[in-house]
Amino acid sequence: MEFFHKATKIPFMGVRKVSYGLSIVMMLGSFAAIFAMGLNLAIDFTGGVAVEAALPSAANVDAIRGKLEEAGFHEPQVGIFGSSREVSIRLPPDNTQSVAEIRVRVEEALLAVEPGAEVRNLAVVGPQVGDELRTSAIWALTFTLILIFIYIAFRFHTWRLSAGAIVAVMHDPILVLGIFAITQTPFDLAVVAAILAVVGYSLNDTVVIFDRIRERFEHNRRQPPQIVLDQAINQTLSRTIMTKVVTLIVVFALLFLGGPVLRGFSEALTIGILAGTYSSIYISSAIALDLGLTAEHVFPSIKKTAADDMP
Repeated sequence: MEFFHKATKIPFMGVRKVSYGLSIVMMLGSFAAIFAMGLNLAIDFTGGVAVEAALPSAANVDAIRGKLEEAGFHEPQVGIFGSSREVSIRLPPDNTQSVAEIRVRVEEALLAVEPGAEVRNLAVVGPQVGDELRTSAIWALTFTLILIFIYIAFRFHTWRLSAGAIVAVMHDPILVLGIFAITQTPFDLAVVAAILAVVGYSLNDTVVIFDRIRERFEHNRRQPPQIVLDQAINQTLSRTIMTKVVTLIVVFALLFLGGPVLRGFSEALTIGILAGTYSSIYISSAIALDLGLTAEHVFPSIKKTAADDMP
């Protein structure tokens, strides 16, 4: 099945300078937003209060969140876990009150929504745990990028494609972080998981294009690299668009129907999928081309002879 009825011949490599300029603007804007506004870190990273409660009937998440806000808790995170009568609540740190006082306030808010509600567990997450989680998230992303570079270089026999893949992969999470800084959407471990998923998803598209580049080089070794790369991207364009559309249908369902608990996760996926589509098409192959990619790099056993230059 093809998305386009006719074979496309879009000159992607011919507009790569425009793509570079657009990406630079987006990256600079993202860095400016991150440093100027910062991320709205959830208690996973800042510390706070984690509450588990049980209700006699199905929980009304919106009503519970509203009562907690009325009780003075800023941006409480409320979600269902286990059964529909069990809720998980995450509250920002409050150093002015003891654990017992916080427990009383939470219980009063829950009882105002559902008489018979019971707080089963209340634990304070210290900032040290948040620092450890932040460090773990940074190391996870770092090791992911290193392993991606090694994998691409080993599979395609050249560091040029690896460099293009890494630049494209870094492009996507930076853009996600920038938009999260602008919108101040809570940034928690679920968002980190979404970013890592986006990295893998974007890499998959990039590898599909790289595979087609290798096929085109194998059959057209004497063609200019720019033409080969354009052919490879155009031949995989239908597949790229169709997989993204199908995936976004599911992600949009999470975004609009999943509620506040899944909002950060689904927003990160939405931004990352769109950014990943752009970077895999316009950035990864363009970087490899400007680093001097040729058929001899992809097939190192093939030696160029004088006969190859003959018409």
